Amino acid sequence: MLLSDVRTFLAVASARSLSSAARQLNVAPMQVSRRIAVLEEDLGVRLFHRSTRALTLTAEGEAFVPYAKAMTDAELGIRSELSPSPKHASGVLRMTAPTGFGQSVVMPMLPRLLEANPELRIDLDLSDRLVDVVGQGLELALRIAPLEDSELVARQIAPNPRLICASPAYIAKRGRPATVEEIDQHQCISLGAVRRWPLVVDGVLTRKSIEAYVTTTSVDAARTAALQGLGIVMLSYWDVFRQLADGSLVQIPLKDAEMEKLSVWAVIPSRRYVPHRVHVFLEALEAELTQLAKTHIGVAR
Repeated sequence: MLLSDVRTFLAVASARSLSSAARQLNVAPMQVSRRIAVLEEDLGVRLFHRSTRALTLTAEGEAFVPYAKAMTDAELGIRSELSPSPKHASGVLRMTAPTGFGQSVVMPMLPRLLEANPELRIDLDLSDRLVDVVGQGLELALRIAPLEDSELVARQIAPNPRLICASPAYIAKRGRPATVEEIDQHQCISLGAVRRWPLVVDGVLTRKSIEAYVTTTSVDAARTAALQGLGIVMLSYWDVFRQLADGSLVQIPLKDAEMEKLSVWAVIPSRRYVPHRVHVFLEALEAELTQLAKTHIGVAR
């Protein structure tokens, strides 16, 4: 059994497509098909169900996935142990991040990161949905929500509290709520179908029902709606820190409630054999957040 065939299997299992896996591996689809056939013959089992419309793992294929990952992880580990520590990151960093955080923090730092690491490539999925890190073959996920999957490894990067804010134009026209009850008197911008805002009242996390004036599934769109004076919005600090700094949005504290204290988390599939490019990216991200916190008004706290 060749490790190159095992890597091909994992690429196909992740992409669920021979052509997509071929593009990822930079080879012809026919070569991918042949290598899978060789691996199946070597193992004596069928790894995929194939049809003209779909390609799915067989039960044997599903069972082989963790073993295949362990084999490729072990190879990376021994190469890392035997090779000198690289000065620069290389290879493709496949990662995901929330849309708002990705646009406001990750994207602006990429030019400097890639200039310092010319052999590094970034494959970034910006999505507000909870992406399956293992199933999608990702090396890193940046998340704002608390970690729910105990099989993954999470590391806290920076505080990222929720906050309520609005544009100066909206505040001049409609005023600002001072209490939880006064939120009912205002136009609210809802992110997704969530019509309850998490607030900490007397030390207890509660959910405040809101009447949505504008509803959107996009953090960018919710922020834009607030900038246009369409209402008050609850977002996390790193979604709006630039707007707080330039005054285009104003934070609205409440007298009888505190905001939920979230954080930015780095999530990786395993502590073992973490690629050097993941460490390099996270070091750059932490440095970026530290510098931004020093130079912008309204630092996360």
